[in-house]
Amino acid sequence: MKKRLVILGAPGAGKGTQANKICELLAIPTFSTGAMLRAQMEAGTELGTKAKELINRGELVPDSVISALVEAELKTDRYRGGFLADGYPRNLEQAHFLDQVLKDMGTQLDAVINLDVNLEDVVGRLLKRAEIEHRSDDTEPVIRRRLQVYQEQTEPLVRYYREAGLLINIDGNGSIDQVWENIAAQLQ
Repeated sequence: MKKRLVILGAPGAGKGTQANKICELLAIPTFSTGAMLRAQMEAGTELGTKAKELINRGELVPDSVISALVEAELKTDRYRGGFLADGYPRNLEQAHFLDQVLKDMGTQLDAVINLDVNLEDVVGRLLKRAEIEHRSDDTEPVIRRRLQVYQEQTEPLVRYYREAGLLINIDGNGSIDQVWENIAAQLQ
């Protein structure tokens, strides 16, 4: 069974929701760079303050910072039996870095799940989430900037992982349950 996974998709595609379901099914921990960064921001660390400024402008935190956090975290015992990476990698440089870290650990990715969604629908989802969760990084201009950054930097990962034979493409436009049924069928 596939135990070392990455989940890709535009902001608002439902990665977090589906990640929780995948982790429950496979009994593996989620590995969320977003959660790691939010913890740094809440703690008011120097990294957290800088990350908050970038995120509020719709920009990505530099690869060097994220990759250092990722490497340190992945090498803990928590992820020895597998993981689901949510929010990492976001670009080809990070993908190559992750490949190398896993190789150094004597392992590799088993699969990459891509939630393919209509980007205009995502804007509505994120605006609704902003109201419910009071997330300051989910204003419409910031959302549109994040989607632009996603298209420019993250979508090449779909090609990379397709060429590596790891990609599982999932239609993310359905209901939460419909999307989950498609994912679960692919993971069996």
